[in-house]
Amino acid sequence: MSWHERIVTDPAVCHGKACIRGTRIMVSVVLDNMAAGLSPEEIMSSYPSLTLDDVRAAVSYAAELARERIIDLPAAS
Repeated sequence: MSWHERIVTDPAVCHGKACIRGTRIMVSVVLDNMAAGLSPEEIMSSYPSLTLDDVRAAVSYAAELARERIIDLPAAS
């Protein structure tokens, strides 16, 4: 699973912030919940449209950002 398949940006959704494809759930929301100590299962319970692969994609996306490279995101389709 590649995070590229699940993380998108769209200027018309959440001010262009990175979101889980097909939702308005920002990657930062998933990461904030994880940083607060919630398990992936608890996050998915709070956001039923999320899957475990979505949570993993958010973490993978964050890891890419931590490498301090420029990342081109696909536009939402």
